[in-house]
Amino acid sequence: MKTALLPSKALTAAVVLLLGGSLAGCDATAHAFDDGQPGPGIASGATGHAEASVDAARALAQLETIQVKGRAPKTGYTRDEFGPAWADVDHNGCDTRNDILGRDLLDKTFKPGTNGCVVASGTLADKYTGTRIGFVRGQDTSSRVQIDHIVPLSDAWQKGAQQLSEERRKEFANDPLNLMAADGPTNAAKGDSDAATWLPPNKAFRCDYVARQTTVKAKYSLWVTPAEHDSIARTLKGCN
Repeated sequence: MKTALLPSKALTAAVVLLLGGSLAGCDATAHAFDDGQPGPGIASGATGHAEASVDAARALAQLETIQVKGRAPKTGYTRDEFGPAWADVDHNGCDTRNDILGRDLLDKTFKPGTNGCVVASGTLADKYTGTRIGFVRGQDTSSRVQIDHIVPLSDAWQKGAQQLSEERRKEFANDPLNLMAADGPTNAAKGDSDAATWLPPNKAFRCDYVARQTTVKAKYSLWVTPAEHDSIARTLKGCN
């Protein structure tokens, strides 16, 4: 099942891949990955909110470098194992949630006095549903747009993250490659599912979604289950 590893550059990705756009009010260079090369499933130069094309053959090749085995027990998992939620890991003055909102939303406004960091409102071109969602910060409205871990933390824990260092798990939880603003109810429905049990309702995004999961799992040396491997492979083989 395993083949020779692809060059390390194939495991990296620019922040702009799939989601594009600079981090308004934040240091964008702090969010670039390694040498800034896109992952194997993502075309370079993918900016804005248009769907990025997927190099399915490269994503499939990368999938075959990922170990396939059963899910480990969830024993010991808590959110705290991945560090505090939405920490400012890049020390740019913005917490990770606001970094991703600033990257992914259109027509943004910012809370006064936050140096362009705290997003007050905007519009999300949601990739999971293919719809546009208005975001307004507030106790009863913020949850309409959530920040999704494309590879969920619990899934990662059961597929190798237990063996990562505390610092590496914190990096994983705050890595923009693994984060995307998404429709709140759809994200809640996804939960900690892997590709064997959940794919985005928006079928046009499924190729990009599984390619991103593959890149993330390869980057952090996580594994996939047999059913997950087969679902990702089947999806990628159906991509144009």
